[in-house]
Amino acid sequence: MSESLPALSIGTVVLGVDDVPRAVRFWTVALGFMPRDDTTDTDWAVLVPPGGSGTGLALGRSESPVQPEPRVHLDLYTERPEAEVERLLGLGATRVDWDRYPDDADFVVLADPDGNRFCVIDKRG
Repeated sequence: MSESLPALSIGTVVLGVDDVPRAVRFWTVALGFMPRDDTTDTDWAVLVPPGGSGTGLALGRSESPVQPEPRVHLDLYTERPEAEVERLLGLGATRVDWDRYPDDADFVVLADPDGNRFCVIDKRG
């Protein structure tokens, strides 16, 4: 019996935010993504990678509270973790007081201006 692969792929990851224009400003600079044509307003925006191919990031206005320990979050990989953490902090991210770091942690937990947590992962090792 031959099983076929699903005809699915991840098109966008969706984050709930308080302020869509602020989130667009943060994430476009943080990731170098661009708004997809005609999708940015005060309630919804879709950001796409340069060149338009790859997984996008959708930002939707949400009134639900930020989860202190979200079940889903973004992992951002880099070979320059210290520099990227400082750059993201300069854009408005904040450090999260995370008491669950292992002794040999290769990541830092940050929050975007809306409080959504994400990790900066050291890809070097």
